[in-house]
Amino acid sequence: MRYLAIAYLSFLLPLAAQSEQSLLVSVDWLAGQLKTPGLVILHSGTEKDYAAGHIPGAQLLDLGAISRTGAGGLRLELPDEASLLATLEGAGVSNASRIVVYAGGGSVQGATRVWFTLDVLGLGSRASLLDGGLNAWRAAGQPVSTETRAAVKGSLVARIDPSRLATASWIKEHLHQRDTVLLDARLPNFHSGQDPGTMPRAGRIPGARSVPYTSLMDSDGRMLPLDDLRRRITTEEGKTYVAYCHIGMQATVLYYSARRLGLDVRLYDGSFQEWSAREDLPVETGP
Repeated sequence: MRYLAIAYLSFLLPLAAQSEQSLLVSVDWLAGQLKTPGLVILHSGTEKDYAAGHIPGAQLLDLGAISRTGAGGLRLELPDEASLLATLEGAGVSNASRIVVYAGGGSVQGATRVWFTLDVLGLGSRASLLDGGLNAWRAAGQPVSTETRAAVKGSLVARIDPSRLATASWIKEHLHQRDTVLLDARLPNFHSGQDPGTMPRAGRIPGARSVPYTSLMDSDGRMLPLDDLRRRITTEEGKTYVAYCHIGMQATVLYYSARRLGLDVRLYDGSFQEWSAREDLPVETGP
């Protein structure tokens, strides 16, 4: 069985090479790969938009299936490994799969949250984001389907990688250290504290840089080229980057972008919903 798995993986290597091992793939590339064995396409969205039309062969992956409500009512937290693996296997994902995730609606951050979940399980090198999502697919005149097919259940062996996550205690310990860079993916009015939103306290984690998630893509939801990304995210060697937002969703656009740049990045899953609720953790305001 081990030799069969190795042979199957070797069979898939040309597919990965054809994508130039990119974390971002185009509509044209995906259109040419739809019938390739081992390809798993994940539609990030709702049952409603999936039923209205999806990329042929895609499986629906609702964020509710790969998240939970954590302690203190924290939303969109990673569930336990067993639940994650069962959900992804049900969508057809295996360790040898080549995976493409796309936004079924306008929520790019929903698709990057799916990609982050795959990455934290060690599957990021085999998973890509479809640039522009379903909107770009439709705009290019590619076919959509309303047919629902059960996926062939995958076989997945993986573990959550803690080095891709930051906790509140980890951040508190590393505050103001030169080797740690905090990146705030929220819009500037939340970062400055001008607008508290629904958070218990207004402001940001002290020292965090403002990199709004909307600045990392264009108005059509396409991701910026790498050279433009480097101008948005100041990259420094030997640094660990930590992305956060309100609840750990917008920050996955920043996390994904940092991974495209090859940075060592963690996601603070609790994000400001947790940080602002804890009086023992400092916040700062101002531009």
